[in-house]
Amino acid sequence: MPIGDLVRNLRKARGWSQGRLVSEINKAFGTGLTREYVSRWECSKVTPGACHLRHLSAVLDVPLATLEGEVGQRTFLSDVAATAIAPVVASDLLSAGFAARLRGGPTAEHWEATLATYGTDYMSMGAADIQRRVAGELVVVQQQLDDPRLWSVAARLMTLYAKTFPGSDGSRAVSWYGTAARAADRSGDERTRVWVRGRAAIALGYEGASLGVADILADQAMAISDKPSLGLVNAVMGKAHTAAVRGDRATAVRLADHGRRLFDCVGSHEQTSDYAVPWWRMNVFLSLLLARVGDEKKAVEAQEQARRELPASLPRFATHLEMHRGLMLARSGDRAGGAAYAEAALDRLPPAKHSLTLRMLMEEVRT
Repeated sequence: MPIGDLVRNLRKARGWSQGRLVSEINKAFGTGLTREYVSRWECSKVTPGACHLRHLSAVLDVPLATLEGEVGQRTFLSDVAATAIAPVVASDLLSAGFAARLRGGPTAEHWEATLATYGTDYMSMGAADIQRRVAGELVVVQQQLDDPRLWSVAARLMTLYAKTFPGSDGSRAVSWYGTAARAADRSGDERTRVWVRGRAAIALGYEGASLGVADILADQAMAISDKPSLGLVNAVMGKAHTAAVRGDRATAVRLADHGRRLFDCVGSHEQTSDYAVPWWRMNVFLSLLLARVGDEKKAVEAQEQARRELPASLPRFATHLEMHRGLMLARSGDRAGGAAYAEAALDRLPPAKHSLTLRMLMEEVRT
């Protein structure tokens, strides 16, 4: 994506005019930027220099690497070579990839079964284990991308892989979400295009990271299709969380109500997959959202609803709910008590089951 288009999209995602963007930059950094200069950026007549890129990164709440092109300019294959091979032994991965190409590779049906397995495993395994395993799968599936159905598989695998990096890291998580969205577009499958963007939006919104990117991906998902789907539920709830983190309570509540109506149409019966949104998981989304906007009564109701149906095999999500209570305590004024409550909940969960999202949530409670 050209830098001008990216700046425009990020600005509009926040509901800002060009004048508002100029005002925010000048207020934060004491510069003499003009609206005409921003207009020239957005029309791609001028490319922002390094200093202005840092200013844009700060006021638009987007990683600097995103503005420097890591999302828009890498290809799928170079992304795999640059980051997927790193966690595991490169020679083994390359061997597996070429062997798959020579054999013709697994069938689309096999890949769908593999995705279902990863969707379940993600809910209980640690990020490092999932990262290593999915990296290997990505190197294999990249050998089969002459089949459009495999672009859909690759897009969903990349979305899962992106979640093993913290959104606050910026470059890796956001780069992979962007690559997954482009891969989904190559598949031509509307549901995949919406789901990949929606899943990225809820991941970033829930983490409270890269909010500008979360908004753009959510808006793209909603523009692709307004047909009720799990991807659209994720997109709407992701955008609700970005509003909550920014302190826009009215927008957060309005979007959450929309998300609940969509959920009523398409909520999942599957209980233990990252590709599903059952009733308990919808309430986990709502629990944190309501804690963030300060509606303690409804937040507690959502927590109780989630606990009633949360499978015992998923203790990590019970920890999420306890940490939401810690956040509520901190927001009510008892910062030390809230942090202690959340830390105790995290300590009760075996370290092997910790996720990056939980660590980021702990940081939110502390601050």
